[in-house]
Amino acid sequence: MKIYLAGPEVFLPEPIAKGASLKALCNEHGAEGLFPMDNELGDEERGSVAEAAYIRNANMNLIRAADAIIANMTPFRGPSMDVGTAYEMGAGAALGKIVVGYTSDRTSFVEKVKAVSRCARDAEGLLRDDQGWAVEEFGDKEEKLVDNLMISCGIEKLCGSAEEAIKTAVEIFKSKENKS
Repeated sequence: MKIYLAGPEVFLPEPIAKGASLKALCNEHGAEGLFPMDNELGDEERGSVAEAAYIRNANMNLIRAADAIIANMTPFRGPSMDVGTAYEMGAGAALGKIVVGYTSDRTSFVEKVKAVSRCARDAEGLLRDDQGWAVEEFGDKEEKLVDNLMISCGIEKLCGSAEEAIKTAVEIFKSKENKS
């Protein structure tokens, strides 16, 4: 099975090393990891829109080739996860891929928003941020959503680590294979 490794790790100072460690975890669990930086860059001018489009198309090809996506949902540059990773998750879900998330931060989305924006209840009791936007408050006593509902409810499972997410994706894949 092939797993696309989605997340903001591509922005780390040593992204290739991080990708290699994630791919090694996949190998340990009987899967092949596909890391966005596995793609060769084209001849497009560095930093151009053409290069950005090339990267996006190459990543979409990796997603199409994958059986599953594991996605790092840890907050990135704000209270929510990396938007590129969210896009990849949605694309994978639309293509019928297994999507499993992981995060080291189980803080509810509401609490994350409150940490970066003054929030208050309006006259109807709806929580709003300092710009007047409603803040999603989905969840129950046992479980609060860690991000936007479309992301949090669009995954098979939320795990606490990349390795747990890889193991989960492999198990789901095997169970679906056995049903076929």
